[in-house]
Amino acid sequence: MDVFNVTDRDGNKVLDASTISYIQKTLEADDWCYPEARNTVGIVPSEDYTSIELTGTDRPGLLSEVCAVLAAMGCAVQSAELWTHNTLVAAVVHVTDADTGGAIEDAARIADISARLGNLLRGQSDVRAGAGSLALHKERRLHQMMFDDRGVGVGAGGHAAGAPANSDGPPRTEVSVTPCAERGYTAVVVRCWDRPKLLFDTMCTITDMEYVVHHGTVSAEPGGGAYQEYYIRHVDGHAVRCDDERQRLVRCLEAAIERRTAEGLELEVRTGDRAGLLSDITRIFRENGLTIRRAEISSLGGEAVDTFYLSDPQGLPVEAKTIEAIRAQIGEATLRVKNNPFAAGDGAARKDADVAGAGTTAFIFGNLFKFYRPFQSFSLIKL
Repeated sequence: MDVFNVTDRDGNKVLDASTISYIQKTLEADDWCYPEARNTVGIVPSEDYTSIELTGTDRPGLLSEVCAVLAAMGCAVQSAELWTHNTLVAAVVHVTDADTGGAIEDAARIADISARLGNLLRGQSDVRAGAGSLALHKERRLHQMMFDDRGVGVGAGGHAAGAPANSDGPPRTEVSVTPCAERGYTAVVVRCWDRPKLLFDTMCTITDMEYVVHHGTVSAEPGGGAYQEYYIRHVDGHAVRCDDERQRLVRCLEAAIERRTAEGLELEVRTGDRAGLLSDITRIFRENGLTIRRAEISSLGGEAVDTFYLSDPQGLPVEAKTIEAIRAQIGEATLRVKNNPFAAGDGAARKDADVAGAGTTAFIFGNLFKFYRPFQSFSLIKL
């Protein structure tokens, strides 16, 4: 039995009947599971669009060059999502034919697009290109694509597991893995700042590492923190068996949590969609010396809504004059600064960002294991 106490993004009780019905029908359906991970990068068409997957070593201007190649080959980007972490980049891009508006189905053309993107990426990074079966959920697929030793290690915050908490609030990301030999489990405790989709990111990585959660509790904490505790076994029935496995689990969970929380200037571009729009926007970012840390691209009803998280190539703040230059080139009416964590002091900016996202993903499964202690009433739990 899994019990979830949820709110909407604004922290309000969910009362909309259609939303409740959608959740219930989706969870009760038999076909909502996603395919297993594939170790390839490639292109595959669907009825409405063609999906393109790219992974490789990140570098400044990479997304701009990819968008330029797609535009030159007559591809219109309908939606996309891009993540970066450490030196790894992964992207899932949905494109259509710029002339017909439908999916690109011609096998020769798909092979040509794949080859050109492969050549572009292989010139700068370690990338493999080929056909593969793509999951429909972009974020789920991105987790699978970034589940690679190149994308884990010391988190973006620059500290290892077990680092002390920040003096002004909960820890950035703190993961502990403790054996429970008497019960045959491994206890995993994660403390970090609360944010949307935190539980999703954690569970994707635990699943991709082939662990099974037998018991757990997740809750929001005062001050904008989040507490997660899980009791896991590997699918083969064993607990974590060695220190190398424990350290890898810590690194992967840190990476899964921190790669979505790309720090930097958050810009939203909202304008009428047209062919080559994304290529033009990313070119402007590149020409102004900015690096895209994360991107969310969407197009609906003829309107493009694109969100970018930007910094300079060294990860430093974007200067005000650079923002004004971008605004002048893109257009003030279509560009909005949604969040600039460097506009004020680090503590104030971080606090504002966390208040805005507090309570959006937290759920409470009792208080069963809120504080680590032996299983005093373990015999009463039947899952």
